[in-house]
Order: sequence, then structure tokens, then C-alpha cells
Amino acid sequence: MAVLEIILGALVLVASLILIFVIILQEGHRQGINGAISGGADTFLTKNKARTVDAFLSKWTKFIAIGFFVLVLAAIVVGSIKG
Repeated sequence: MAVLEIILGALVLVASLILIFVIILQEGHRQGINGAISGGADTFLTKNKARTVDAFLSKWTKFIAIGFFVLVLAAIVVGSIKG
């Protein structure tokens, strides 16, 4: 079991680093008062949000987060079998 624990631990570490990287790449969604005055809701990016890089990163963040939690649960199960 020690080899499986090491492999799962390494996968959890890599998944957490990828998750952090993808989250940091995303832009903030706060527009503040400037967006309310200038009509920020009518911009090109909000009309075509499904095609933007931010939408792509948001979608992949969900998939990576789910994979991360599955890996953590697998690591806990493997660790509890041993002892």
C-alpha cells in the first residue's frame, strides 16, 4: 500500500497546484460603481461570455476541483485500509 499512497499523494499535490494555477488565471467579476455608470453589462465580453477565456477557465476549474476531491477521498480510503 505504500506505493499506492505515494502515487495518490503525488497526484493530489499535482492536482492542487493545477487548481491553484487555474484559479489565479481567472479574472475578478466585480465591476464596482464604474461598471454601473458606464454600462458594463453591455460589453462584448458579457454578451459572448461562453466564448471567452474566463468561461473556459471557469469550466475547467470545476472539473479539476471535482477530480481533486475524488483523489483526496481515494487517498483517505487507501490510508484507512492500512491502519
